[in-house]
Amino acid sequence: MMTSVKKIVVLRGDYIGPEIMTAGLAVLEAATRNEAFAYKLIDAPFGGDGIDRAGDPLPQSTINIAKQADAVLLSAIGGPKWDNVSRRPEQGLLEIRSQLNLFANIRPTKVTSAQIDRSPLKPEYVKNTDFVIVRELTSGAYFGKPRKLEEHQAIDTIYYNEEEVTRIMHQGFKMAQKRKKHVTIVDKSNVLATSKFWRKIANEVGKNYPDVAIDYYYVDAMTMAIMSKPAIFDVVIMPNLFGDILSDEAAQITGSIGQIPSMSIGENGPNLYEPIHGSAPDIAGQGIANPISMVNTIAMMLTESFDEKSIADKMTAAVNYIIENHYVTPDMGGVMTTNEVTQKMVDYIKKHELAATK
Repeated sequence: MMTSVKKIVVLRGDYIGPEIMTAGLAVLEAATRNEAFAYKLIDAPFGGDGIDRAGDPLPQSTINIAKQADAVLLSAIGGPKWDNVSRRPEQGLLEIRSQLNLFANIRPTKVTSAQIDRSPLKPEYVKNTDFVIVRELTSGAYFGKPRKLEEHQAIDTIYYNEEEVTRIMHQGFKMAQKRKKHVTIVDKSNVLATSKFWRKIANEVGKNYPDVAIDYYYVDAMTMAIMSKPAIFDVVIMPNLFGDILSDEAAQITGSIGQIPSMSIGENGPNLYEPIHGSAPDIAGQGIANPISMVNTIAMMLTESFDEKSIADKMTAAVNYIIENHYVTPDMGGVMTTNEVTQKMVDYIKKHELAATK
């Protein structure tokens, strides 16, 4: 049986971006070696690399290629090299989100037994933590008009319409059905009109998912709950601004921001996958960037875009193996280089394949 070849657009990123991208793709190659899954990598300029190679952080050619892809894989972008250009690398990120209609950003927060000691919280608080934040990405406080900055006053607008809120709610509820069947709605409906609207629609959409339990948190209470009882949550749906802030708080409780993947979901085009951390100009070129986030990001892509969970599981098992054996980079208290860590994961996968075929 011929399987179709999946097109993955690779946006290599800046500073440590290409270092971890190379590492992640090496682990992907090892994990797919004896599998029917066939893929083709298509390199495209983007971010700082886009400015350097094509004069723009998001060249039209990259938009065209990305729209035709089955998935888009992005590494960390930006950095001081492009501080003084008119269109900065980050502009490319905002624009590709809108070009691909990426309306939801999904960030998992999971604390495994191998990592529990790395959390800044006590083990009894974080044990069994496994939730995802579903953040609305194309509306709310970051896109509302009018927006004005004047000498003695300024205005921002938080705007949501019914379609935008309904769409994000369905996304979250569907995810919950595949997980622990529990949705938490975060808003500020005791004050904000958009939040009252958000909560009303959540309640209506929830009726279509009778198997999913719903609870509601004000955003200020939620900032405390993420610290005091993170293990009770499953799928947490929030508007753009709150999602931006709380997803960083959630990342911090794992103690390993260099390990967390994320995906942005498109309406009908490809999803975009990226690690949540920045391009770390301070360690670029030293060969010590942590590749785990990229490996986890690619595993997430395999599961969510290609339904190849068994291949993703090989990659995740390799990550757990290096963490348990402390084959890690300096940011995790280890002494290994990016290449050495990557090689350990590749060797682990090869060894397990051999054992399985014997």
